[in-house]
Amino acid sequence: MGTPEKPESVRLFIGMLSGDPKLFSAAAGILNRKFGPVILESEIIPFKFTDYYTPEMGENLWRKFTAFRRMVSPERLASIKLFTNHVEETYSQNRKRRINLDPGFLTPARVILASTKDFSHRIYLKSGIYAEITLLFRKGKFETLAWTYPDYRTEPYLKFFSALRSIKMEKKNA
Repeated sequence: MGTPEKPESVRLFIGMLSGDPKLFSAAAGILNRKFGPVILESEIIPFKFTDYYTPEMGENLWRKFTAFRRMVSPERLASIKLFTNHVEETYSQNRKRRINLDPGFLTPARVILASTKDFSHRIYLKSGIYAEITLLFRKGKFETLAWTYPDYRTEPYLKFFSALRSIKMEKKNA
């Protein structure tokens, strides 16, 4: 019989999506107060992968990732997603989001995203929040899965997560 053990801490990151890149700095201030200082940020990346957000957020969207120095327990993912939803509401106008905040975490073996939407490959956590494995790290690189979002398959995203994984592994070996 296996003995349950406390899970290893994970590296929290948040993907920010907005048509107004100035909102990235505003949201980052709130996120820094909640989760601590940043350890890595991506460049601002054009987001042209889907029209899903257009009715709510408009066209010409941008993506930026922010990862935090402080490690967290993976058990916190659902509560973190609920918090980021609240931050999104703070910046909403006329019941439409102006920024989308997608939390997730990285381990040496995978990238996990939180979602409010159920689907066959997602596992329910609590409070209406699901988790999905989005990328796997195998044979020295991140691999996509059948359901991996198109943007998470691109070089800028994979570069960010590879750099973040290197930081995670350095901290583990320190």
